Amino acid sequence: MRSPGPLTASYFLRAETMHGLYTYLEDNPSRDVRGEPVFHELSHGESFLALLRSRFAGYGFFLLDEPESALSFRSCLALVALLDDLRREGAQVLCATHSPLLASLPGATLLELDGAGFSEKAYEELDLVSDWRSFLASPDRYLRHLLHES
Repeated sequence: MRSPGPLTASYFLRAETMHGLYTYLEDNPSRDVRGEPVFHELSHGESFLALLRSRFAGYGFFLLDEPESALSFRSCLALVALLDDLRREGAQVLCATHSPLLASLPGATLLELDGAGFSEKAYEELDLVSDWRSFLASPDRYLRHLLHES
């Protein structure tokens, strides 16, 4: 087991507290971070990605809890690229997700949690992948049970 190295920064991000963090960062710019955006001028998803791009780098350990919640499809693709950059820089990333897109990162160890606990799975075996594929193939099959006809 390898050590993630010395802790240089840490963040606990929640949608409810990001506004306060952005205000703090804008009022107290870091000498180590150049060209940081004005977070309040960006959408929620754009500001989240900008924070990750400017603050998450190099050798370390990063914990993300459902980072896709603020992101569009295309922004999730950008997050996959950022996660791959972190991997290549020697970082370890633990990401809890419901996104088949984020779970598709090549080389990731995928653990699925169900009533029996955690089990390692291949991408194709994940419930979230089969559920999304089934829905996208035929949304009406699901929606007819949920929506009332007028």
